[in-house]
Amino acid sequence: MAVVGAGMSGLVAARHLRRRGVAVLVLESADRPGGRMLAETSVLGSRLDLGGQWVGHGHRRLEALAAELGTELYPMRTPGRPDFIDGSRLIPAAGPAVLTASAVLLAWEIRTRRPAPRRWEARTVAAWLGRVPGRRARRLLEVLLSVTSTADLDRYSMHALAEAVRYQGGLTAMTATRGGAQEKLIVEGAGTLTDRLAAEPGARVLTGHRVTRIRHDDDGVTLGTTSGTVRAARAIVTVPPPVSAGIAYDPPLPAARTALERNTYMGSVYKAIAVYERPWWRNRREHAEFMLLGRPGGAVFDTSPPDGPGHLCFLVAGPEARELDGLRAEDRRRTLLGPLAPHLGPEVLAPAGWHEKSWHLVEHVGGGYAALASPGATDGYFPMPSEPVGALHWAGTETAREHAGYIEGAIESGERAAREVLEGLARGAGGGGEV
Repeated sequence: MAVVGAGMSGLVAARHLRRRGVAVLVLESADRPGGRMLAETSVLGSRLDLGGQWVGHGHRRLEALAAELGTELYPMRTPGRPDFIDGSRLIPAAGPAVLTASAVLLAWEIRTRRPAPRRWEARTVAAWLGRVPGRRARRLLEVLLSVTSTADLDRYSMHALAEAVRYQGGLTAMTATRGGAQEKLIVEGAGTLTDRLAAEPGARVLTGHRVTRIRHDDDGVTLGTTSGTVRAARAIVTVPPPVSAGIAYDPPLPAARTALERNTYMGSVYKAIAVYERPWWRNRREHAEFMLLGRPGGAVFDTSPPDGPGHLCFLVAGPEARELDGLRAEDRRRTLLGPLAPHLGPEVLAPAGWHEKSWHLVEHVGGGYAALASPGATDGYFPMPSEPVGALHWAGTETAREHAGYIEGAIESGERAAREVLEGLARGAGGGGEV
């Protein structure tokens, strides 16, 4: 049995199969396991995540896995809503920009409780935002939707956004910290979970093995990689559709599957963590959660672990994430920390450590947080199709029936694909793999 991709879904699928006596080989193109999850140790010894990190409300699979692997959860320190900074100015919560944006979001929340009209497939989110009154209100919504989706809003249809919101149970569930998708964190870092899964006794994970071709027939699957060939009874492909499109399939996949790969793309997202000796800002103000409305726009969260040190997490998405690529690291740091100095104090400009990752530059991932539908296409909506094609099975967070796009969804999809494989093996021959 072979698994393509050593992200959370692939590692969970392999573990599920291994525990039921199936020999499994996981093939990973990068030089590390984890996929879109990556934990690092700061200069102060704390653990932090440069990839997926949050444990959302109701993410019971992730909570159970975190406990089983010996990690500790802690709640986000968060307000009811963030403060908004435009340039260096704090925007009043009762001001016209915030009130207008809030009214638009409320109307949008109500509208997305029913299926979106088909005419929205050709209308982009950027075009829709152009109709919102007030420059600052438009900018607030632009930054919020960009960070939430990682999409280029002129490449993201209103129909796709509406269906994503409806699938996730509303914008509040998608954007909220307390009671929402960003409710808790893991002291040791969420990326520690994939590290520990890959290091479990009996786990066979080969990094540096990019799968370039897959031949599948009634006798099984042959996977050609950059470092050899693997023969297996069945295979689970866990990489997102735009990445899977780089694999040559023989015979070709059904038209619906190739359309999914052709009509989706990965979002752009830059993430940074500033590390301080302690979260000193807590002595000055209630919280340090902000939306930055300048350029680049983005979101700031206080992700400090319970016993310190201080962590400030930055997210910039869409084209503005790519604009940061042209700057030097110190200029990116200055650009993002500068707007906070009038509100948190000059100490914010001198972190003890600075960790950053531009996920759209990672060739093995292509971007984040998840695959997105191109305008006019309906192939890339959650949950994305995962019907087996002969001996080929599909997983990945995009295919989850619950919480697609999150770590929780990746776990669910890995468990589901493993069950499908076990059912298939029960009907036919046993499985395994060899290089």
